[in-house]
Amino acid sequence: MDPKHKRLLRSQRLFLAEDLIVEDMIIQYLYQEEILTESHLEDIRSVSSYREKTLKLLDILPTRCSLAFHHFIQSLEKDFPWIRDKLLGLCAEDKEPLPPSFTVQCGVPDHILPTVPTSQHLNRLAAHLSSEWKSVLLDLGLSLADLYRCCADHPLAVQSQVLAGLVMWTQRNGREATVRRLLQSLQAADIPPSDLQQVFV
Repeated sequence: MDPKHKRLLRSQRLFLAEDLIVEDMIIQYLYQEEILTESHLEDIRSVSSYREKTLKLLDILPTRCSLAFHHFIQSLEKDFPWIRDKLLGLCAEDKEPLPPSFTVQCGVPDHILPTVPTSQHLNRLAAHLSSEWKSVLLDLGLSLADLYRCCADHPLAVQSQVLAGLVMWTQRNGREATVRRLLQSLQAADIPPSDLQQVFV
């Protein structure tokens, strides 16, 4: 899990323990998405109170993969939308400013940072991203349903899936879909700057 999301869950631990009821539907969804294992399900079900179940889940989530936070948020959508909205709002506030050194390492000229990426930029980026592409697009604000649609529309070509997601992001966000914002998500996904040096030239 991203360190930023770990910090958020830790800071909201008491709030979640009081307000969130971890019912079977939540843990079954997380099991379905391979965030929880059968052993995790047994651990959560072994405690009696809802508060203890929530705390047990909050102990497990930070140890799981980079998509754990996003699937957890998705599991709250139906029954706990106010908790979902609060966590997403706090997550947005926690965006760290992009260090100048990262843009320099990526070889991105300053005048390009506030502009919308061109189709050429997006094509090059799609060719450079691999397994981390879902984390990047989720950080940019796309939903899991959006990612599913990209995969369904282009089942045999990962590069086309990535490109479809990037285009979707630019179309939805207009002038706010800048190179600077894109670099923030690439940095959050730990993409090496050396992989991006030829993308925004």
